[in-house]
This record gives sequence, structure tokens and C-alpha cells, in this order.
Amino acid sequence: MPNIKLPDGKSLNFKNKVTGFQIAEKISKSLSKQALIVSIDGELKDLTFEIDKDCSVKIYTSKDKEGLETIRHDTAHILAMAVQELFPGTQVTIGPVIDDGFYYDFARKEPFTEEDLRKIEKKMLEIVERDEPTHREVWKRDKAIEHFKKVGEIYKAEIIKDIPKEEEVSIYFHGKWHDLCRGPHLTSTGKIGKYFKLTKVSGAYWRGDSNNEMLQRIYGTSWSTQKQLDDYLNRIQEAEKRDHRKLGREMNLFHFREESPGSVFWHEKGWNLFQKLISYMRKKQDESGYKEINTPEILDRSLWEKSGHWEKFGANMYTSTTPDEKVFAIKPMNCPGCVQVFNQGLKSYRDLPLKMSEFGKVHRYEPSGALHGLLRVRAFTQDDAHIFCSEEQITEECLNVTNLILEIYKDLGFENVILKYSDRPDVRVGDDKVWDKSEKALLEAIKTSKLEYSINKGEGAFYGPKIEFVLRDAIGRDWQCGTLQVDLNLPGRLGASFVDKDGAKKIPVMIHRALFGSLERFIGILIENYSGKLPFWISPLQTMVIPVSEDFDNYAKEVNQKIKKVGITSEVDLKNHNLNYKIREHSLSKIPILLICGKKEVDSNTVTIRRLDSNKQENMELNLFLKKFSALSKAPSN
Repeated sequence: MPNIKLPDGKSLNFKNKVTGFQIAEKISKSLSKQALIVSIDGELKDLTFEIDKDCSVKIYTSKDKEGLETIRHDTAHILAMAVQELFPGTQVTIGPVIDDGFYYDFARKEPFTEEDLRKIEKKMLEIVERDEPTHREVWKRDKAIEHFKKVGEIYKAEIIKDIPKEEEVSIYFHGKWHDLCRGPHLTSTGKIGKYFKLTKVSGAYWRGDSNNEMLQRIYGTSWSTQKQLDDYLNRIQEAEKRDHRKLGREMNLFHFREESPGSVFWHEKGWNLFQKLISYMRKKQDESGYKEINTPEILDRSLWEKSGHWEKFGANMYTSTTPDEKVFAIKPMNCPGCVQVFNQGLKSYRDLPLKMSEFGKVHRYEPSGALHGLLRVRAFTQDDAHIFCSEEQITEECLNVTNLILEIYKDLGFENVILKYSDRPDVRVGDDKVWDKSEKALLEAIKTSKLEYSINKGEGAFYGPKIEFVLRDAIGRDWQCGTLQVDLNLPGRLGASFVDKDGAKKIPVMIHRALFGSLERFIGILIENYSGKLPFWISPLQTMVIPVSEDFDNYAKEVNQKIKKVGITSEVDLKNHNLNYKIREHSLSKIPILLICGKKEVDSNTVTIRRLDSNKQENMELNLFLKKFSALSKAPSN
């Protein structure tokens, strides 16, 4: 007689085995119609799974994240099913759920075309209409390998060979078509609905290894309503318009080259934006008591072994062996170097909290296929800081960092911020008792802040739990940027200590903190959030002075010099082009303010202001312009 505990604390008793569907039906008829999957003591299962013991149960619908992800998982299967119905002989490999959608990798000699995608979508709709029943079977490993080899699915056979022996080999059938999968899945293909769209085809190496075969990856998205699908597709169209790589070219900010993949070649305007962000951050950190340091980019392998990074990140570190056979690594992160600065000289409890900041250039190998403009690079600058404090100071310091991060995001126009708390991962360093302390302290800081947060189970750093600060941009996309991590492991591994009140040596707590994360990535996010039309105070080039003709060049030069003297970044365009051409050119490069200078402006000591994306013009006395816009060129909270 299973006793089923529901999320609201109520319980249901059943005489015999019971399924998730029967539980949903018992709760309400409407829930049974909407139910998609069930969790049993936290483990997701099909609605048809039979429960024969007391447990906690939750029913998920399309309104839940788990339900929507299951719809997407099923849609990936239906994609594979449709491809094999239309193109016999195509092998299927893997098809996971990803953010906002799914993909499936296929082995096929002929490339998929846009016309093929339309045919596949049509076939997927037919499969949904057929409402094929879905069920799960567990096969013996040898039987599964032999079966998939026999039907020509060599990739599936290879996957099965690598499944740990203690795990079941789970096969899901949608009608007669079947696939290797852990599940869970919906009860039939009709449950998916018709709100999906195939979005693109790209290449992908089998298992992400460039030494393996190149496969074809079809991406798609799937939602629970037509409105959600339409909103998403509109968002994708808007995202394409805002692509920072396209805007970066138009604004003349940066470029990339094959000679140094994943590294940014900053142009003058782009570097100006980069330095403005650093100057702004430097001022904020100085006001908050941080001491800026700088540490070497190349460090001996032995330090990385002591810190634990060699074991965790060694495969992604750039290394070099010198003639005397010493191995050095270009740093993938700044923390070990910062600890070495802390270790110089005796430290007392009176020195804590000691806040050290660093704009450190780091290098991490990323597969070439993963590189994506400024958003995914191999060389980037972290706005790192490390706070050395006592255990009693953890909560207060974490709150201080949280408040600083939120203030900075607000200045830059991001007020919708989500907090995600991540606890210990499976692979980690340090004693569990130490982890208990650090997790408790960080969680206490989050609760004290009274901000909403979610929990990412097992997603902490290998040396400590963390908070991630996720920004929501102007078109509803989420970007993980800032991080806050409590570390009770690394200081001890690298010999850091301070003298406490009682004269005893103690190991300090180390709080890792980044606000933008990667400056390169954050600039990409900024560009896309504002469609290149950056706030005046952060714009790399704030004004362009344009004489109507060469007769007014001297006045334009004079205006330009006065503007620069009050701290506004400005240039004067003396090229031999007509006025309309210049206006179009500088509008395309997203300069916020164009200042037109002609006879009227010379005679009255004024400028005519033309703002970006506006055909209206405003004439203003020059000194008034200087006063008004020099104030606007300062950061909001400065």
C-alpha cells in the first residue's frame, strides 16, 4: 500500500502499485490531462512508471521547466524519427536538450538543405498527428549492441559499449521507431504538440573530437504554446540584428584573425570602451577598499599542481618547456598568483578583510568550433578580486560584494538580475567538513540579502560553492556574468596564513569574486543588449563634430578641442564628403551625438545637435552643451 506524499504536504494512499498518471488523476482530472512526467523522490520518471513503495511525488506539466525540457527531448526524438523515415540509411547519434531547444547529430553523406528542413518539419507534424504510443524497454547490453550493429547504427552501438555496467540499457519506442535513451518521455508523440521549429544545420565532430568523423547537427526549438514559439522566433530574429560581431565591424571596435584564434584585435574605439569599463570598475573598487595588484602570466607547473588546477584544468592550459626542461603554464586564472602576494610578509587578523583586485589576462584552450566572437574566446581579461578574511567575516563580505555587483549592473542598465547558488560538485578538492562550513556561510549571505535565488545542485567550483549573477538583457536572454565563490581550500593548499588574536596561526578564507567575469564577453553582451547604441557615458566615441563645408573646419576643430577638454571623447570629420554621407556613416557606427557646424553655428557660437536614431535637430549654445554633456559623460552612480 504505497503512501504518496505530495508537494503541499498532503498524502494519498493506494492499495496496489500506482503510476504517476493515476496519481495525477486522483488529484484532479485537469491535472491528469496536463501531466507530462513525474518525479519520485526527486528522480524524474515516465507517467507510466509503477510505484510500489512510500515516496514523495511531484507531477510536472508544460508550465514547469522539467515538463518543457521533456517536450523538447521528445521533439528531438521525433526529429530523428522523421529524418530516418525521409532519408533511409541516415544514422542517428545523440540528441540532447539545450537552452531553449534541442539538437540531433546525424551521420549522412549528403548535406541537409533548407528544403530538407522544411520536409523534415512536415514529417514531424505527421508523426505528432499519428499520436504514436511511447514506451520503454530495458535490454541486455549484448542484445542492444548486436541489434544496433545489425540495423547499421554503429554510433549507437559504440555509445552502449561505454555505458557503465551498473547502468541499465534503456530503449524508448515511439511506435515502432526506437532509440537508446535514459528518458523520461511523454506517453505518446501527440503529447508534444505542434509548436516547434527547426532552426539551422551545422557541422559537429563525433563526440566533439576533431579527429573523429564530421556529423550534421540539426538544431530546433520546441514550446508548449504558439505564442511562446512566436516570441522565441522573434527574439532570435532580434538577436541576429544585435549580433556583436556584425555591430563590432560597423562600429570599428575589434576583429579576429586565424593567426591567433580566440584572441581579440582591439581597434582604437574598442580599446577605448575596454579602458572606460576598467576605469569605471577601478574607481568602484577603490571606493570599496580594494587594493589593485598584478601577477605574472606565466607560472611554474609546480604551483598549478599545488593549487589543484593542473589536475582539473591541465588539458586546457597552454604550456611551455624551457631548455632546462622546466614546465611553465600561461595562467588560466589569477587566484594562485594572488595568494603569493598575500603570502609576502606576516599577516595579522587586523589586516583582514584584505581585498586584492586584478585585471588579469588569462588563457584557456577552447575547441575552435566553440569560439564565438567576444562571447567565447581563448584569451580574456578577468576583473578578478580575492578577499582574504576570517570565517566570521564571510557573510558580511559576501553581502558587500553582492551589493557592489548589483550597483554596477544597475549603472550599466541591467536591473533584472537572477542569483544562482551552486553547491559541491562530484569532483572537488578539500574535506567535506570544510565544504559544510563554506556552503553554510554562502547560503546565509544569500538569505540575508533577501534576493530571490535558485539552487544548481553540484555545480560549484572544484574548490568551493559559488553564487552566479545572471543578467537578463533587453530581449529576454540570460547571461551568466558575475561570480562569488567561498574557498576554504586553496589558501591552505598554498600555505596562506594569518596570526589570530590568540597568537595562533590560522588559514584565511578566500572569497573569489568577478563582477563582469570576462571583460571581452561583457562588452559583447553590452553591445547586443543596446544594439550598439551604448549609453552616452560608456560610448567609446561620444561625439563627432561635422563641419557643413571646409569653410567651417576651423570652428569645428575649436569645438572639438573644447569638448575633449571637459572629458568627452570626440573627433572632428574633415573628410571631403558631403554632409548627408557623413551623417549616414557616423550613424551606422553608432556615435550617440553628431554636432553640425555651419555659418549659423559660427555666428552664434552654438552647435546643432543630432542624436542617434533621431531626425530632429537641436541648436544649443556651446558652453551649455559642454556643461550638460560633460555631466552626462559620468557614470550614473559617480
